[in-house]
Amino acid sequence: MSSKRYPEEFKIEAVRQVVERGHSVAEVASRLGMTTHSLYSWKLRYGPRSDEQQAKTSDEMEIKQLKKELKRVTEERDILKKAAVYFANQSE
Repeated sequence: MSSKRYPEEFKIEAVRQVVERGHSVAEVASRLGMTTHSLYSWKLRYGPRSDEQQAKTSDEMEIKQLKKELKRVTEERDILKKAAVYFANQSE
């Protein structure tokens, strides 16, 4: 019996088809050419209640917050640069 290795993104997408899109495990497994047993184990590992998935969600939330903060700080920096140029020209 050969065991195929699937990338993690593939596994997550397969679970997403079952959990979020409402397809049956048997349907997704047959369409992707895998066993239902594998898909059920992936569902436990990558499903919405898994610790790993929750950690990823937490990381994604942190990244989103950091991007928002970076955008704000970048805008502030740009305003200060323009103000510095303006006041430098005023003093001449």
